[in-house]
Amino acid sequence: MSSAVKPAVVLLSGGLDSATVLAMARSQGYRCHALSVDYGQRSQAELQAARRVAAALGAAEHRVVRIDLGGFGGSALTDAAIDVPTAGVQAGVIPVTYVPARNTVLLSLALGWAEVLEAQHIFFGANAVDYSGYPDCRPAFIRAFESLANVATKMSIEGRRISVLAPLIDLSKADIIRAGAALGVDYALTVTCYQADDEGLACGVCDACRLRKAGFSAAGMADVTRYR
Repeated sequence: MSSAVKPAVVLLSGGLDSATVLAMARSQGYRCHALSVDYGQRSQAELQAARRVAAALGAAEHRVVRIDLGGFGGSALTDAAIDVPTAGVQAGVIPVTYVPARNTVLLSLALGWAEVLEAQHIFFGANAVDYSGYPDCRPAFIRAFESLANVATKMSIEGRRISVLAPLIDLSKADIIRAGAALGVDYALTVTCYQADDEGLACGVCDACRLRKAGFSAAGMADVTRYR
């Protein structure tokens, strides 16, 4: 089967990085099944953004799955009692916006759908350069999850290897923005802010906003983010 007809599952948060990944997968000819997860995150605006992005970039299908990581808490993104930090990224410190096991859970959901679709490719917007220190955005995690996928699934046991693709893993935020812009991504549709309001307006001071702002600046492009 040529890549032009291969299905792929793309994790789509509604943010800048995942929108770029969807555009990359589409440009490579994959039939993209976009998966967003309502895990109890503080900002629901990103899910609305994901719907806009999936439609704009021509996803074959877009599904939103509901789980409740907020039932455990432990993160500023799932527990309203924990403030979102606004002092900037601290090198070597995993911030309170880390959601315990989130990306493991999200990739597991993507893996389940991939098996149903007989899709051997899962696209994931992890980035290990301009990121906030999350352990589940590192190359070692991607490799480990791919190894797990290839011992834990019927598809892999029957000889159809599963690939977990993280095309942004070594790119700077500026490089990501340039790549997405070249593929026609409208970043005004995306929401990256950890505490965006119901209208999708960004705070401008959380770590995610700071990294996004710096990326547009370094790329020499206008910041199209809608701030409140």
